[in-house]
Amino acid sequence: MIHIAYFITPHGFGHAARASALMAALLKREPSIHFHLYTTVPQWFFDHTLAGHFDYHPYETDVGVVQTNSLTENLDETVRKLDEMLPFCTDCIGTLMHGMRQSRVELVLCDIAPMGIAVAQAVGIPSVLVENFTWDWIYEGYVTQSPGLAKHISYLKKVFAAADYLIQTEPLCDPRTAADITVPPMSRTPRQSRAEIRQALGIPADAATVLLTMGGTHWDYTFLRQLAAHPDVYFIIPGGVAGEMELRDNLVLLPHASPFFHPDMINASDAVVGKVGYSTLSEVYHAKIPYGYVTRDNFVESAVLVDFVERHMAGLPISPAEFQSGAWVAKIPELLALPRPNHTRHNGADMAAAFVGQILEIG
Repeated sequence: MIHIAYFITPHGFGHAARASALMAALLKREPSIHFHLYTTVPQWFFDHTLAGHFDYHPYETDVGVVQTNSLTENLDETVRKLDEMLPFCTDCIGTLMHGMRQSRVELVLCDIAPMGIAVAQAVGIPSVLVENFTWDWIYEGYVTQSPGLAKHISYLKKVFAAADYLIQTEPLCDPRTAADITVPPMSRTPRQSRAEIRQALGIPADAATVLLTMGGTHWDYTFLRQLAAHPDVYFIIPGGVAGEMELRDNLVLLPHASPFFHPDMINASDAVVGKVGYSTLSEVYHAKIPYGYVTRDNFVESAVLVDFVERHMAGLPISPAEFQSGAWVAKIPELLALPRPNHTRHNGADMAAAFVGQILEIG
């Protein structure tokens, strides 16, 4: 059995989705791999992709950017938590190092939690950084608003630069010549057919369907009544209820931790509306359906993602104010009428897995 540790930032669910895509691709190449996940992303999120192939260690390995909700950052709280965590505590690194030696871990993957790189150095095993940005790059975009970030930028640059291997994945915020490989968007792969998921969700086979998603952060959907203005369109809304799945006319309301695999729900949809984030963009990109993307003007990654959508996808911009008020609902016919893109690019997760396989000398 091959043991791999994966340190995953808890900044939303996007990095966990990208990590899951890579791990699933690695398991296709070598089913004997066992992962050790270090993150505070909920364990249920990984069960969809990796059931039986991982141990879960609920450990705060990264701060990222603290968010009030999917569209709003809390920079003061981000600085406070960074001050608590950085530089990494010697005892913390020592404890993790001991655990990895006991588990016979031979490679550390990081998306984009830098603690994994520091632990790999302490153990004396290789580390692989997977990123389309690193936190020092993000913080540089906020430093004029929040000068307290400045002292953490140089430290994090050194930690990230110490990774033995670098996989960069489009859409790239900070292309680096030092990258060992650059891959197209990395996406989890649907497991069930469009017809199967629609039947399970109670959606007619031929009904126009839109998925709403705001990532792994809570969002208060205040415009649900406005969706009734489009009775011929069904709306799948993860995070729309706290409890069990509910069907309300043309609304399919699901809890965040639902039994439905997110890529399957995208595959069952005719368009997606949601925050412009890495994993949603990647999964919509590979599904080749229109994307009503909610911009995040304050988050520096957003401009790069928007540029990618406008150049390579069928996209319709939605401002935060339009989304919050429900004014975007009037754009639904325009969104559904967009022509589907026809690209033929490979899934970056498979290419990244092939590269990691070379490091491990598998597959």
